Amino acid sequence: MSVSIIFKIAAVGIIVTILGQVLKHSGREEQAFLLSLTGLIIVLFWIMPYISKLFETMETLFMM
Repeated sequence: MSVSIIFKIAAVGIIVTILGQVLKHSGREEQAFLLSLTGLIIVLFWIMPYISKLFETMETLFMM
């Protein structure tokens, strides 16, 4: 796992937090929720290969 994925996740978190606060203060709570949900989905797609590899490793470890 490279360090760049951690920086990408942190950057998405910071951007979503800032934009979410701006949207909440302007009275657009629904858009802020959708923005948070979109950020979560993006991050999940990025880490999906790592989770898959983890499960494959665990499966081969316990098959021994």
